[in-house]
Amino acid sequence: MKTFSEKEKKLNTSLQKLKDLNLVNPSQNKQTEYLKEQKNQLEIEKNQLETKYNLLMENYQKLKDRIKRQDLEQKNKEMMFNEKIDELNQETDILIEEIDKWQT
Repeated sequence: MKTFSEKEKKLNTSLQKLKDLNLVNPSQNKQTEYLKEQKNQLEIEKNQLETKYNLLMENYQKLKDRIKRQDLEQKNKEMMFNEKIDELNQETDILIEEIDKWQT
């Protein structure tokens, strides 16, 4: 029995040593670290791009609203101008009628 118990003890010791061994390849460690750095860099760039995109979208919306407002103002000015032209045409017609009356 002593031999069995000794064998078991040796086996347990060997198993523990295997567990404690660092089985990671150093080149894999470097590559993993490099990939982590790349990932972090890409996340930083992504955040910067998202910030820029959001800013551009805000500016786009402001410009779009401004153009819409200016278009509306322009249409109002055109309507007023057309109304003035109509008024002038009416006045001209009335004046022409008056002139015709005076001539006959």
